[in-house]
Amino acid sequence: MQALEKIVINRNWITLIILLLLILIVLLKSLNKERLKGFVFVLFNKNFITTEADDNPSFFNGFNLLLFLFSTITLSLTISFLLDTKSYLFDTTFSSFLIVFTIVLSYFLLKKFLEFLLVRLFLIQKQLLFYTISKTSYLYTISFVLFIVYILTLYSALKASVLLYSTLFLLVIRFIAHIAINKKLIFSKLFYFILYICALEIAPLFLLFKLIL
Repeated sequence: MQALEKIVINRNWITLIILLLLILIVLLKSLNKERLKGFVFVLFNKNFITTEADDNPSFFNGFNLLLFLFSTITLSLTISFLLDTKSYLFDTTFSSFLIVFTIVLSYFLLKKFLEFLLVRLFLIQKQLLFYTISKTSYLYTISFVLFIVYILTLYSALKASVLLYSTLFLLVIRFIAHIAINKKLIFSKLFYFILYICALEIAPLFLLFKLIL
């Protein structure tokens, strides 16, 4: 009963955030309908990732910035909801969401910065370009799916565990698809792959934990 009351109390600001996400989708569709469709169904279309790697659009491109914002907000909402259902110390308020959003945003931006440094220092842009674009594309894909599951969980009788298991399932699918599409690169450039994991996956988390603590 308390959990139900908590959802009702916090639903107003969550509804506004969801409305913002819907607006972002409309903007993305107006900017480039085909690219939006490509990101949504990228798990079934390897050629789209190849095209993205060949075009290599700037991160500061309007479409990419909006898509990055959509993904970051969706993941932050999901994390906040799961923390609220699994921890008595966390309450899904707008202020707590902003904290989660800031952490998630900082993590991704820090990864982008370290990725830029790694590419420039070791001159391995070609080797990492397809790898990073495929990883980012799959993240955007699962963000769209999580957005739908989140809404269904929040506004229907679905249990919170549905969102949790859906998130875990999608992350596993993303990991498998990413490794499968990059297996040749990973095994042929194992040193760079290990360097990438240490610098761009572990280091940002370590730095964020140090800043938080």
